[in-house]
Amino acid sequence: MSEATLQLEISVVLPHIEDKRDRCVGRLTELMAGHKGIQQAHVERENGQALVCLHYDPNLLTLEGVRRLAQRAGAQITDRFHHVHLPIEGMDCSDCVTVLEHAVGRLDGVLTVSVNYAAQSMRVEFDGQQVNQAAIERRVRSLGYAIPAEGLRSWLSENRELLFSALAGLLVLVGWAGGRFLGLPQPVSLALYIGAYILGGWDISRHAFHALAERHFDTDLLMVIAALGAAALGEFAEGALLLFLFSLGHALEERALERARNAIKALADLAPKTALVRRNGAEVETPVAQLQLDDVVIVKPGARLPADGVVAVGRSAVNQAPVTGESLPVDKMPDTPVFAGTINGEGALEVRVTRLAKDSTLARVMQMMEEAQAQKSPTQQTVERFERIFVPAVLIGALLVIFAPPFFGVPIRASFLRAMTLLVAASPCALALGTPAAILAGVAQAARNGVLVKGGVHLENLGRLKAIAFDKTGTVTHGRPELTDVVARAGAGREADDVLALAAALESRSGHPLAQAVVRAAQAKGLALPDAADVAAITGRGLQGLLDGLPALLGNAALLADAGVPLPGEIAAQADAWQGEGKTVMFVALGGQVVGALAVADTLRPGVRAVMAQLAQAGISRTIMLTGDNARAAAAIARQAGLQDVRADLMPEDKLDALKGLLQQYGLVGMVGDGVNDAPALAHATVGIAMGGAGTDVALETADVALMADDLGKLPFAVGLGRATRAIITQNLVIALGVIGVLVVASLTGLAGIGIAIFFHEGSTIVVVLNALRLLGYRGTNV
Repeated sequence: MSEATLQLEISVVLPHIEDKRDRCVGRLTELMAGHKGIQQAHVERENGQALVCLHYDPNLLTLEGVRRLAQRAGAQITDRFHHVHLPIEGMDCSDCVTVLEHAVGRLDGVLTVSVNYAAQSMRVEFDGQQVNQAAIERRVRSLGYAIPAEGLRSWLSENRELLFSALAGLLVLVGWAGGRFLGLPQPVSLALYIGAYILGGWDISRHAFHALAERHFDTDLLMVIAALGAAALGEFAEGALLLFLFSLGHALEERALERARNAIKALADLAPKTALVRRNGAEVETPVAQLQLDDVVIVKPGARLPADGVVAVGRSAVNQAPVTGESLPVDKMPDTPVFAGTINGEGALEVRVTRLAKDSTLARVMQMMEEAQAQKSPTQQTVERFERIFVPAVLIGALLVIFAPPFFGVPIRASFLRAMTLLVAASPCALALGTPAAILAGVAQAARNGVLVKGGVHLENLGRLKAIAFDKTGTVTHGRPELTDVVARAGAGREADDVLALAAALESRSGHPLAQAVVRAAQAKGLALPDAADVAAITGRGLQGLLDGLPALLGNAALLADAGVPLPGEIAAQADAWQGEGKTVMFVALGGQVVGALAVADTLRPGVRAVMAQLAQAGISRTIMLTGDNARAAAAIARQAGLQDVRADLMPEDKLDALKGLLQQYGLVGMVGDGVNDAPALAHATVGIAMGGAGTDVALETADVALMADDLGKLPFAVGLGRATRAIITQNLVIALGVIGVLVVASLTGLAGIGIAIFFHEGSTIVVVLNALRLLGYRGTNV
């Protein structure tokens, strides 16, 4: 049976899909596989791009017919299945995540729902034939939460919890001081305490009610029960103080977390909202969202660039730090790429738009940041599983504390008070917040420094790496050969520049990368070249021709031997030394005599050796080069770079096998590459790290972490930030569990009352959030 194949980019068939692992991709392949003539439909990756691969019978379907079927299927899926990303207002504790996910997930037609407390957002995938966005939003609002229009929040909504808390605190203070020092009647003090109950417990009680309705026991419920228990005992002052401190703690936590959210939101504000466009000979101010491909935008000195594009006219130095984290401005000239959100220097530029606003590097970074915030790290998932067991266990424990001690002569009032204190002491708010707050701050700080981390799992794994493997070409080296050495034969009457000029004259007739390196070097020195004629390439040997009428050769030792030209001993010795350093050697002969030699090599990126030293200081025990180069050249580059191990002569599939071996040997291995031919290895590494994410779609799509600048110097920062994030998470878990443990013992033994328990409980929660926010100040030193 005959077969033909058509490959289509997923973004062409399913333009609404943000994540190539989305279930809509599977729906597309299932739908296509059901068509007559389609033999197989699957997804594969090629050069880091996700493609729908359709195998069909050309006797039944034409190429265009298959393309139309795929586009029709994609449109059908797009019309039916929808993805929305909603800001959520009113979440005051991480338990709200479970309530929202459970309640929204129960709606018919909702396929997946993911709520991120730290980012205050919710992502929902739903079947439009069964439910719509309006119904989802109604369900969210019915739970007591709000969805601000376009993510905007009014001053009152932003400050309501803090305002209510402050008023509750004032009522508690007046009620206590008035009754103690001013002789206020007891009913008046009681009324003040009840007012504090209402204000301090307004949000808490609503959330506790909705959690119960969803059959979920959360920390808000523990606090409400404790406050009501205090009231039942007549301890209205204690209960009012509890709700005041609890609501104040939540308000302060929210303010602290907002710092980390703002660090991410600031990225979205980098690109200007309008652009100056040249159309029909006139300059027109146009919204950035309306820019079209190939539009020419005018960027004035000091202005931010409105779109990704290529410089058409002008020269300037552009500050790319907002996107790539580079510390120094980058020179831009015609045909060089520029990115939206970067800042133009002193020269005016005209830029031809190459990406729409929604597809710009900055827009894709923001999209991936949102996805990263929604993903839960392994530690966070473990903590959430623990909470689901721990909170019901606390409620059962509180019941035991109420009813068991009276059998041993303990007064029921004392037992009840200790049980209420236990509810406060064991509330795991700090435990729930410690990890997501650290991940949020870590991801934000990475992005601010030109490192895109696609999720908490990758940030944690960065901090756990034991070894890192590097591709050579384009990663450790520039990926472009350069002339490194020139020597003239002693007694030949020529200088090194003469030898270079002779070689460049011949190489100017060749398009080989090595030839271009020689020509560039001669041009940089402004050398005058002799006239070259009859230049011909000799396969595997080099070039021959005439220079100023004399026979000339440029190539390897075999070329000289074939022509009967002797190789002087001192030149041969120098050539051996260069080859020992991994360089390619070319000999220059003129008139039947060798006049000199040149060495060309793919040069190291600046600072690579320092990067390897910094990685060792950060705890990376092994650095390995994986390359297709020969062992001798690879070993020479590795020595210069400070790499500890080399695996050479590797085909692309061999690199993957080598990486699998490293994973077995070291357990946790990172892979650094350019994201193109390294895609399989990047995908299989514990953490795949791509360089130059701002310049290539492949790097952004393939890797778990993208260094936005084409600069290895960001790698130690990324690894160090991962280490620091893991350290902060560990510290937060120790603080949270330690405080819970001490308070539980103190409450059961009667050493701590509700007031002390809530003070230390809320204090520990604020401490773990502030501790996490230290990551926003991480600069590459230990935290």
